[in-house]
Amino acid sequence: MSKLMSLAEAIERFVHDGDLVYAAGFTHLIPFAAGHEIIRQRKRNLTLARATPDLIYDQMVAAGCARKIIFSYMGNPGVGSLRIVRAEIEAGRLEWEEYSHFGMISRLQAGAAGLPFMPMNPTGALDLERANPNIRRVIDPYSGREVIVVPALNPDVAIVHVQRADPEGNAHLWGIIGEQKEAAFAAERVILTAEEIVEEAVIRSDPNRTLIPGFIVSAVCHVPFACHPSYAQGYYDRDNEFYLQWDRISESRESVQAWLEEWVYGVQDREEYRRKLGEQTLQRLQVKPLYSQPVNYGNY
Repeated sequence: MSKLMSLAEAIERFVHDGDLVYAAGFTHLIPFAAGHEIIRQRKRNLTLARATPDLIYDQMVAAGCARKIIFSYMGNPGVGSLRIVRAEIEAGRLEWEEYSHFGMISRLQAGAAGLPFMPMNPTGALDLERANPNIRRVIDPYSGREVIVVPALNPDVAIVHVQRADPEGNAHLWGIIGEQKEAAFAAERVILTAEEIVEEAVIRSDPNRTLIPGFIVSAVCHVPFACHPSYAQGYYDRDNEFYLQWDRISESRESVQAWLEEWVYGVQDREEYRRKLGEQTLQRLQVKPLYSQPVNYGNY
């Protein structure tokens, strides 16, 4: 059964005020378009979870969407601090929980497996244990040594961007694989955005690349260029210039609000956003084809 709908409809139906939202994707396939639609629909009191908040959560916090953020690294990658998130935390206006990268992913793995917690080997991150009472130590009943445990994370909604999906939500993604699969299986609802919508036969032709199965997906949205200023492997490059620009934009609340008014509230959807970027930017972000070798799955 087709689950195709517009991104606006998916956000309206499946993201509710007060939800715990996990926008998945590591380095690339970051679902900026969905984050902007959440801002546009003025969702409130959200708990925003991501291994790396990236600019999308800086923008959502600036727009007043969040009451809490859960993360394992906070920064404008390669540039510096996330100014908005940091300022709100330091001012006491934004609740927060911090984990290591492995701790964050372990929380999702526990949630996906239906377990209450996940054990980890002790690390040198003793300050994290002191700062976060959810990181605890227990005794391994087999060896008698201490292990770290972190609680399961079960988002109300996970948002995952993929390169291609069929209308039922079976999806291919490639390049750097992050926590997309774990977040999707741990969540109650899954919104899938895709660069391309393809026939089921295309997905079935390469089953090992199908990391997200349709039976866990709530909505499928065709949203080309959904990751900008992040990138989608094989479709467009990372807009490093924008990451540098955001550092300057986020120096003042006035410039952030002006940017939101122009680039989020001032556009109807992602297609209008893409047109507004202009041909020069789109040309700069084009990538050359680089195909992998074919795989022979044999006859059956």
